[in-house]
Amino acid sequence: MKTLFRLALLPLAIASLQAAPGPNPKENLGLQLWSLRATSKESMTAALDLAKGYGFKTVETAGTGNLTVAQFTAELKSRGLSAFSAHIGYDAAKKDIAAAIREVKAMGAKFLIIPSLPHPSAFGANEARKFAADFNTFGAACKAAGIRFGYHPHGFEFTPTGAARGELAFDVLARETDPELVCFEMDIFWAFHAGQDPARLFAKYPGRWALAHVKDIRKGAVTGLSTGSAPPTDNVAVGSGQLDWTEILTAAQAAGVEHYFIEDETPTPLQCIPDSLKFIRGLKL
Repeated sequence: MKTLFRLALLPLAIASLQAAPGPNPKENLGLQLWSLRATSKESMTAALDLAKGYGFKTVETAGTGNLTVAQFTAELKSRGLSAFSAHIGYDAAKKDIAAAIREVKAMGAKFLIIPSLPHPSAFGANEARKFAADFNTFGAACKAAGIRFGYHPHGFEFTPTGAARGELAFDVLARETDPELVCFEMDIFWAFHAGQDPARLFAKYPGRWALAHVKDIRKGAVTGLSTGSAPPTDNVAVGSGQLDWTEILTAAQAAGVEHYFIEDETPTPLQCIPDSLKFIRGLKL
C-alpha cells in the first residue's frame, strides 16, 4: 500500500514495527464528551442521551457536569455507555493524585489523562523536564492502582528547544518519561496545527501513543503555530478538512493506538459529529 510504503521510509519506521498493532479505529471509536459541552452544561443526562443516540458505546469524560461521579456513572451504565478514559486537570492531579485516581476508578475508566498544562508563553526543555517528573510520579500511582496515566499534548509542546537535530519540547517530555508509567494521547488537530505530520509522529514514538483524538482542520487554516490555540471555525467535521485520514489512522494503528475519540470543537457539534462518524465509518482501514 502507498501509505505503508511511505511510512517505511521514515527515519524511525523500523522501530514502529516493534509496536504491537492496535485495533481497527472504526471499531474502537468513542466520543470525548467535551464535544457536547453546551448540552452538558445544561444537562449531562441530555448529553449522554445524544452520545447514545449517535451510536457510541464508549466516552472520554471532561468532568461530570451537574452530576456527582456516582450519578454520572449510573447514568452511563443505564444507557449502555462506559467511560474508557477520563480527563483530569493537572492542578487537581498535582494537589491530590490519590483523589483523582479514586474518581477515575469510580467511573470505571482505564485511563487518567491530563488534557493540558499551565505553562509560560515559551514551553521549552526545562518545562518539559519539570512536568515529566510529575508525570512519572502520577504514572507510578496510577499503575499501582490498576489504571494507566497519560498526557494529551495540546500543541505548545511542539516548540524547538534550540538543541541539535531539531529537538522539540515534546521530544524531551517523551524521553524523560518512563514508557512503563506514561503514555500519550495524540490530538491530531493540535499536532498538525503545530506543524507536525501526525503519521510521522505516530511512527516516531511507537507504543507511546495509547489514545488519539480524531479532529480535522479547515482547508486553508494557518498551521505551524505551537500556540495550542485556534479559532473554533478552524475545526471542521472529519473528512472535510486538510488531513489524510487513511494515512493517519493506518499509522496510528501500526503504532499501537488502542482507542480513538471524536472530539468536536466546531461551532456546530450536533451537525458535525454525525458527519464525522459517517466519514470515518466509510473509510477502508
